[in-house]
Amino acid sequence: MGHNHDHVHHHHGTKNLKVAFFLNLGFTIIEIVGGLLTNSVAILSDALHDLGDSLSLGLSWYFQYLSTKGRDKTFSYGYGRFSLLGAVINSVVLLAGSAIIIFEAIPRLFNPQQPDAQGMIYLAVLGIIFNGAAVLKLRKGSSINEEVVSLHLLEDVLGWTAVLVGSIIMHFYNAPIIDPILSLMIAGYILINVFKNIKKSFRIILQGTPKDLKIDEIIRQTKEIEHIQDVHDFHLWSMDGEYYVFSAHLVVKKNSTMEELTVIKHKVRDLLKSFKIEHATIEFETEDEKCELEHCWT
Repeated sequence: MGHNHDHVHHHHGTKNLKVAFFLNLGFTIIEIVGGLLTNSVAILSDALHDLGDSLSLGLSWYFQYLSTKGRDKTFSYGYGRFSLLGAVINSVVLLAGSAIIIFEAIPRLFNPQQPDAQGMIYLAVLGIIFNGAAVLKLRKGSSINEEVVSLHLLEDVLGWTAVLVGSIIMHFYNAPIIDPILSLMIAGYILINVFKNIKKSFRIILQGTPKDLKIDEIIRQTKEIEHIQDVHDFHLWSMDGEYYVFSAHLVVKKNSTMEELTVIKHKVRDLLKSFKIEHATIEFETEDEKCELEHCWT
């Protein structure tokens, strides 16, 4: 049951990325044409940035598709972490894009340049519509890959909103310095969120315990199950930020019957399901049996 839910979730994630990819690519083409018609280098530069976004979205779409594949001999846990790989790559692209914005904006603080304000207004409105639609689509998803791509597109929405506000002001007033100031504010906001997502992704890749699960509480409730005397070699990690994996050694009395062990196992699995943990590997040990693992902790 849990497996089917996971498969359906990843299917929707793939569909969301597909829609976002075509929306972004479609607007990039419009942006390139608009930049050429308005003879705006700023718009063409942003078109190049959005082309990079489209490539990142395509890559994320592919990795999300891979993550829907079942387990095989090559990847015994399945392909769920490929969506994480897409998230990391997109985070790197976001960092690079934000760095470019910062390096271009700082010189303009000291030497502001007056852009084609009217042409920028038209393209900014289109940019907000296209990228906003893509962000709303991806915000329905819950995978880290979708979160990072959504953040990527949110950068564009904020960017075009800044362009719209700035171009309207510059259309009526001679204040070109507004553009680089807004750009730096947006870049700072994006960088903060990118670092949060990178930290979250690497915690999962390095098999850290999920922050949204109360480890001590799980161990405590497991020990309270009848006939379980102790719990050690406890491990809990996530495959992709949503699918949790559990393994542990459960100490039981020496003369436990198979029927008793089966009941214990079902009770433990039911407990774990209440914490949304679907994948569990349980090993039984008797009270006088010593754990042979070098690092065996509770």
